[in-house]
Amino acid sequence: MAIPTAFSGAKLESLSSSAAAASPASLGLFCNPGRVRRLSIQKGLFNSGIRCEVAASDVVDQSQSSGNVTSSSSLSALEQLKSSAADRYTKERSSIVVIGLSIHTTPVEVREKLAIPEAEWPRAIGELCNLNHIEEAAVLSTCNRMEIYVVALSQHRGVKEVTEWMSKTSGVPVTEICKHRFLLYNNDATQHIFEVSAGLDSLVLGEGQILAQVKQVVKVGQGVTGFGRNISGLFKHAITVGKRVRTETNIAAGAVSVSSAAVELALMKLPESCHTTARMLVIGAGKMGKLVIKHLVAKGCTKMVVVNRSEDRVSAIREEMKDVEIIYKPLNEMLKCAAEADVIFTSTASETPLFMKEHVVDLPPVGASVGSLRLFIDISVPRNVGACVNELEDARVYNVDDLKEVVAANKEDRLRKAMEAQAIISEESKQFEAWRDSLETVPTIKKLRAYAERIRVAELEKCMSKMGDDISKKTKKAVDDLSRGIVNKLLHGPMQHLRCDGSDSRTLSETLENMHALNRMFSLETDISVLEQKIRAKVEQTQK
Repeated sequence: MAIPTAFSGAKLESLSSSAAAASPASLGLFCNPGRVRRLSIQKGLFNSGIRCEVAASDVVDQSQSSGNVTSSSSLSALEQLKSSAADRYTKERSSIVVIGLSIHTTPVEVREKLAIPEAEWPRAIGELCNLNHIEEAAVLSTCNRMEIYVVALSQHRGVKEVTEWMSKTSGVPVTEICKHRFLLYNNDATQHIFEVSAGLDSLVLGEGQILAQVKQVVKVGQGVTGFGRNISGLFKHAITVGKRVRTETNIAAGAVSVSSAAVELALMKLPESCHTTARMLVIGAGKMGKLVIKHLVAKGCTKMVVVNRSEDRVSAIREEMKDVEIIYKPLNEMLKCAAEADVIFTSTASETPLFMKEHVVDLPPVGASVGSLRLFIDISVPRNVGACVNELEDARVYNVDDLKEVVAANKEDRLRKAMEAQAIISEESKQFEAWRDSLETVPTIKKLRAYAERIRVAELEKCMSKMGDDISKKTKKAVDDLSRGIVNKLLHGPMQHLRCDGSDSRTLSETLENMHALNRMFSLETDISVLEQKIRAKVEQTQK
């Protein structure tokens, strides 16, 4: 695919000028093979980075062997570098990339700093799509994971820009993010979000709350510029996969949610004799808090105190559970309520801790019947209870990372079901990739339809002018319908051969051959490519 000279010059002006002044050593650093390997450490193929690295090393070898680099050889080397960079943008399709930090790779101390509240997702999508090499974006931020999904024009530069953005917005150094993050590309990224939606990547295998969170990504993304066709299609397909896995494998049977695991953990730490009599305090009556209350009731708890900003949510919960005594207290009475509680569950969206050592040290001790320890079960991210509370002799703090102890039970059966789920995910991944591959032909389909429509309209106007002005509206409509019908019939065959969505045996290579043949036959390639348009738009945006 050719790239216009003026366009390539604009796109690569800064690259060319910096390369001209750079030493051979700095060119080697520009595309470091070790760095390429680190970025593709998961499973992704980093083809563009490798090609760039080879091109750059060729430049280094030439300059080192010649000793004296003439201006003509310098220009030749720069042209190679320019051509390599241009190829990366125009010869490859945009990549789906996930940059993630999860409970499996990152401690809660780091995750909480990077967490993005749901209300901030649209802003984050907008900022990410303003980066030079990012077309589309989505954010999935929960108590167990912080993952950013993007469609990147360049894998290497896209990952670099997103990582720097994460560092800038969170205050976490890039080196710290790189230490814990994982990177997945294209098929591997698709497989990952499908596994996440199915509950296979959750701390609690098969838990259902993550599917609701994936649905929320789509709900929040609707109408947000940057939540585009590829990312939207990916998450919608992930929802389908999550539902199908749960229906066909019953993986959720016997599984526990984070909230129920929190309740189980509290009961594991309490003496069995006081399971139904321990004084329970729940701080926060949102989704997680409500689930904690439900699971406490299921375990036999008949009385609890709920602290929340407003009473409305607590009243609604009270209406659902009329046989349980649920006492509402406002947030300004939180410490007073904590002084009268044996077990305190926290699940609020507060970005600062609610309890620190100085808040807990003066609380009256709890009785020996509950083990002489006041338990704080904190399932919030960012955390609501500071780790410093553990320094007190009569208090213990548990956060989401401590729930692994609970979920080990019943794991064998769910692992068997997970293997069944993987077969479904593999099948669905192929279908999604076939759908995404089919998007390659969309520009040709549109151009072919537009080409046929121009001919139809021109010929129809000639026909109408010959028929005179006295023809009826009914006749005009009949002739117009006739012309449309003929065009649609003629286009049906070519259009069928441009579709590759997995519904027939046609391969992608056959479909692309058909696309190129039609482009040649009807001269459809005269317009600048869609990808070049995207790059040009990005360049123009950065120059403003």
